[in-house]
Amino acid sequence: MESKRIYIARLGCPKNQVDGELMLGRAIADGHTVVEDANDADVLVVNTCAFIAAAREESVDTILELARIKAAREGRRLVVTGCMAERYGSELTTAIPEIDAMVGTGALDRFPAALEARGGEMFRGGSKHYLPSALMERVVTETDGSAYLKVSEGCDHECSFCVIPSFRGKHESRSIEDIAAEAQRLTDRGIVELNLIAQDLSAYGRDRGLKDGLAELLWRLGRVSGLERVRCFYLYPSTLSDSALDAMREVPNVVPYVDIPLQHADSDVLRLMRRAKDTGQIRRVVERIRERVPGAAIRSAFIVGFPGETEDAFGRLCDFVRETRFHNIGVFAYSPEEGSGADGLAGEVDAEIAGDRRDALMALQEPITAELLDAQVGSTQRVLVCGRDEDGTWFGRSDIQAPEIDGVTLLDGDLAQLRGTIVDVEITGAQGIDLFGQLA
Repeated sequence: MESKRIYIARLGCPKNQVDGELMLGRAIADGHTVVEDANDADVLVVNTCAFIAAAREESVDTILELARIKAAREGRRLVVTGCMAERYGSELTTAIPEIDAMVGTGALDRFPAALEARGGEMFRGGSKHYLPSALMERVVTETDGSAYLKVSEGCDHECSFCVIPSFRGKHESRSIEDIAAEAQRLTDRGIVELNLIAQDLSAYGRDRGLKDGLAELLWRLGRVSGLERVRCFYLYPSTLSDSALDAMREVPNVVPYVDIPLQHADSDVLRLMRRAKDTGQIRRVVERIRERVPGAAIRSAFIVGFPGETEDAFGRLCDFVRETRFHNIGVFAYSPEEGSGADGLAGEVDAEIAGDRRDALMALQEPITAELLDAQVGSTQRVLVCGRDEDGTWFGRSDIQAPEIDGVTLLDGDLAQLRGTIVDVEITGAQGIDLFGQLA
């Protein structure tokens, strides 16, 4: 098999990023190389996202852009991978005949074969998924001492706004020792921060009969040599146990960062979303977090403009966000999903109104985040030195600054020798969602 140069356009969530890193690992093991410039590539890969309409549009735009680059040199191939390949493979190959192969989320092991394919050949899992293991080769695409670690795949929930279980499949967990083995391999390669990801992280281990699976996993990762920071993402309100929260408080390398998408706070909307029985249940979850993990930075996500969301319901969501004082939130305007439980629900909200509500809720959160960051000025924080921004300023991330979705800590001086390490930083200022600091 002839060695090929591969360029990959990475789109979507961290779970998709790990899938891409696994595919590249297989390719490199087979003798191929990865290039950073699409014009240098023999194979152009788009790792797509299909979560909401905006993500699908970005994926299609990227495919079309790489199709133009493909056309500039004879013999190039265009491969589409990820959620859109799994969900819309046939439609995409019909609409974009330049695509040579499609690799769905359940068929990542077929990526090497797709590099040789022509004519829109499809490799799909059919509502199955591809569960990583510590034995698989993986190319970690970041160079800042941080990596994502996927501990399970699939989801057993039936949220009415989401269709992910239809193509990612049912929840399935890796074994604790397999996860720990991959964690050790990553730290042996210089990774000091691991961000745990899954469709439902707090349900980890339940399919294996573990009552307190996430807690057991966190305690085990606490014994991984060289692992200085563990952060938890995608916690689900109804599966987050007290034992998991206790582990977040007690395991030394697990940071007090709780990423828990609550989606709404109005009882009627929550029931329509199939998320919680009422607002009280959501409030009790937040109370438990703060009781068991004092000082925890809580990040959440909300959907506005969901069918049936009245002005009063949106007002109750605003009141909840104002009272709860999250460190950060993400807000999304509802995106209709064909085949979802919400498909066809009455009470459709105009897209412009949904956009206005999104902007209003984010504006409400801004001063709350600013106040919480201002309170950190004068403290000393553990900061992972990540790299330079566009202005050449060095930046890092504290325990409560997650990759890509939170702000950063901007740092004084040239810290090239410290990149990828965690250092003590005195916080000297705050602006917007960012902090400023200097080595302590």
